[in-house]
Amino acid sequence: MRLKLIFSIICLSTSVLFGQKENVVDKIAAQIGDNVILKSDIEAQKIQMVQAKMEVSSATDCSILEELMYQNLLMNQAKLDSLVVSDAQVDGEMENRLRMLEQQIGSRQKLEEFYGKSTSQIKEEFRETIKDRLLAQDMEYKITEGVTVTPKEVKEYFSTVVDDSIPFINSKLSFQQIVFYPEVTEADKKMTYDKLNDIRNGILAGKSFETQARIHSMDPGSASQGGKYKATRGMMVPQFDAAVFSLNVGEVSPIFETNYGYHIVTLLDRKGDDYTCRHILLIPEYSNKALEMASLKMDSCYKELSSKHITWDEAVLKYSNDELTKQNKGIITNPINGEQTWDMEDLNQVDQQIYVLTDALEKGDITTPNMYVDIYDHKQGIRIVRLMDRSAPHKANLNDDFTLIKNAAENDKKQKAISKWTKSKIANAYIRIDEEYLGCNFKNPWVVK
Repeated sequence: MRLKLIFSIICLSTSVLFGQKENVVDKIAAQIGDNVILKSDIEAQKIQMVQAKMEVSSATDCSILEELMYQNLLMNQAKLDSLVVSDAQVDGEMENRLRMLEQQIGSRQKLEEFYGKSTSQIKEEFRETIKDRLLAQDMEYKITEGVTVTPKEVKEYFSTVVDDSIPFINSKLSFQQIVFYPEVTEADKKMTYDKLNDIRNGILAGKSFETQARIHSMDPGSASQGGKYKATRGMMVPQFDAAVFSLNVGEVSPIFETNYGYHIVTLLDRKGDDYTCRHILLIPEYSNKALEMASLKMDSCYKELSSKHITWDEAVLKYSNDELTKQNKGIITNPINGEQTWDMEDLNQVDQQIYVLTDALEKGDITTPNMYVDIYDHKQGIRIVRLMDRSAPHKANLNDDFTLIKNAAENDKKQKAISKWTKSKIANAYIRIDEEYLGCNFKNPWVVK
């Protein structure tokens, strides 16, 4: 099993876990060219695997070491081939990995306290390591970018899969929707703006920003914390960052607008690109009259569909104002896998209401209009859902699951290409492995017998 999930955060987790322990006995486990792999790197990986609830056995050390050696081969070749990774790529990847560690430790503040450095210092220290990891990824992509499979190869691959290893496919569902969101008028927006302006004036007159945020803010992520956020430039929408970086500590921003609504922010602290602030968000809300009109509109849509006076595709174009689905016949894309099909686990995570509404429906049936809250912008609307398809649970086969099997065949072919490349590079690389690991049963010929 490849350890890609765990290796995505190795460059940070190793030092976080071991950087402050002076009594750790370390040594060089292997050397690839000029790069060394430490025993502590392997131990850090094992800790990450335990935290991720992955199985750890007596062979785990050998598996981790082989993956680390492979990563170093990729990095060496990437530098020889003059591959380039941009600063923007490094910054984005660094932020993603910091967020992973932040989730493990509890918060960015706890991460900084544990590590004894600010976020900016951590980023600077690991910048080169992150760059090397990205170079390795790009090199692997270069090795496999031309790998494709023909339908014949897919069939040949599937014929080699042992029957007991063929996966069982749970029921898959696909859905379409027509959504109409009540329209927020300019009068609704002005009412919200004026309310926030009154709150701001109260704060400028001496009221507590923290208390006002707890009372009034409609931001579910920060209201209970008095509007407090710790963030880094680029984490928030551009208007938010622009407001924060225009302030001195203690100042309150003018009102500014984003896709989420109207905001004010006050700066508590800033070090480089990292800052702490408090924030109040008010979201313009539609009137009861607008909701009533939306309900009547969707009732008309339902009647036209039920009487077959209009087709589903025509109804989507006529009635829906949902930007994500209107131009795609109302098809709801699964945000977890990017596909148009859903299983029960995905539905439970994203939209439990759909299953409740469609469980008793046959393919092609529609629901009555129901209240709905958008998962992305948390907008409230009214929707009709159509069960587009429902597959029965079954063992994977070429007729029903060709795409799934094609992906497996393509991955198998890529692994063979990587294995061939790895063997060719091992033959011409300087490799030294500590005697503790010479007995490992490696997949590739790292040790000359």
